[in-house]
Amino acid sequence: MRQRTIAEKISCTGIGLHSGAPVEFTLHPARVDSGIVFSGERAGRPVEVAARPESVVATRHATTLGAQGLKVGTVEHLLAALYGIGIDNVRIELGGGEIPIMDGSAASFVFLIRAAGVYEQPAPRRCLRIRRPIEVVDGLRRIRVEPARSFRVSYAIDFSHPAIGRQSIDNLELGEGVFERKLCRARTFGFLHEVQALWRAGLARGGSLDNTVVLDERRVLNPEGLRMPDEFVRHKILDLLGDLALLGMPIQGHVKAERGGHALHQRLIAELLSDPSCYEIVTGPRHPAFYVDAPTRLVSNA
Repeated sequence: MRQRTIAEKISCTGIGLHSGAPVEFTLHPARVDSGIVFSGERAGRPVEVAARPESVVATRHATTLGAQGLKVGTVEHLLAALYGIGIDNVRIELGGGEIPIMDGSAASFVFLIRAAGVYEQPAPRRCLRIRRPIEVVDGLRRIRVEPARSFRVSYAIDFSHPAIGRQSIDNLELGEGVFERKLCRARTFGFLHEVQALWRAGLARGGSLDNTVVLDERRVLNPEGLRMPDEFVRHKILDLLGDLALLGMPIQGHVKAERGGHALHQRLIAELLSDPSCYEIVTGPRHPAFYVDAPTRLVSNA
């Protein structure tokens, strides 16, 4: 339960999903309590964008952060890898306006972090422990977090598509190594008509069958098929972890999502942080949660 950074700096180059251009970034070790920070330039001056909820400027198709005119797109897969491995402090030096898409999963970022090495720092890690449930509802979409003795996720998706249908993973405990074994290889996915619309709008120029699972009206178009039968819902959990990374500390609680997405994830984070009675920040060893029977706070726009 000590804070972690990477042992040495390491760089990566890939293709930007929306620009289609080569982009580079470098991970640097960072001091205790500095968190995850993106650094770049805007109009010739250095700008830093903290990976925090208040930095979110867009959630359509991906999570985009921004501050002082600098925007960083498609951050969720890298943030998920950092969160899944347990990296608390790192500075990400940008060479473009988005993080490269790589193969559409977080596996390349996990490899990068492991190649740099993980360094345990002489300071305790803080944990956000859920004290009472809170739920956000948007029609058929909902997301809830409630007290638990560890960090757990239950996630369900439901698409009227023969290759997806309803997929769910229940009560997945995100202990050490689980992200790397069960989630990091799950790729982002999209439907052919949506991808074509993005291309016409000048977006997703870097999208291809090499970095996206693409579906037409009946089937998966990628020649190699899926990496696992429920790759779609596993990627949704990956995205959730990338968004939860913006809290700046691990959660002790059970997140339950039905038909979630980046916007709904961010609504849950905002509602949670707006009510300090819903959580407490603890350090040191994990403690059991004693608030299971507390009333639920419900937020709805349905």
